[in-house]
Amino acid sequence: MTPPTALPACYQTGRLEAGCDEAGRGCLAGPVFAAAVILPDDFRCDLLNDSKKLTERQRDALRPIIESQAIAWAVASVDNREIDEINILNASILAMHRALDALSVRPGAVIVDGNRFKPYGDIPCQTFVKGDGRFANIAAASILAKTHRDEAMRALATQYPAYAWEINKGYPTKAHRAAIAQHGPSPLHRLTFRLTAI
Repeated sequence: MTPPTALPACYQTGRLEAGCDEAGRGCLAGPVFAAAVILPDDFRCDLLNDSKKLTERQRDALRPIIESQAIAWAVASVDNREIDEINILNASILAMHRALDALSVRPGAVIVDGNRFKPYGDIPCQTFVKGDGRFANIAAASILAKTHRDEAMRALATQYPAYAWEINKGYPTKAHRAAIAQHGPSPLHRLTFRLTAI
């Protein structure tokens, strides 16, 4: 398959623009993760794209490239209890705000995948539907959020092996729902989500 044409590094150059994205929003268990990434304006990587369009091996190969070449990057999470308290949309935005808070460099602008966000201080923010397939900084954030979350879910799977999170990463697979029906929810399940099939 021909690799995609390299995405532009950011929406507007010269602004230390941070791209943000989340991972794990549709999962039944575990935290939602988000990342914020500031790339150099001349950053180029032909393979970099929306994390959902890449294989796990490709994402894992891209992660050290992003982390070593970014001007700044950070990953943050919101756990399942907070998700149940404030809902998954607010939790996803909170995770992105936490990632922005953790950046070693204050961004001059923020762009976000999707169409919902809340102001981040006085920094200009803009949303882009399918932005992870349009701008490298959002694509990079999607990859860091996904790889860091997958890593966390593999570790959590050792504590709760009945649910096979090392395989499904907490997503609502048929086998995951069947395990919940058989064993009940774990302390890491999102109780406000429909956990078992009707």
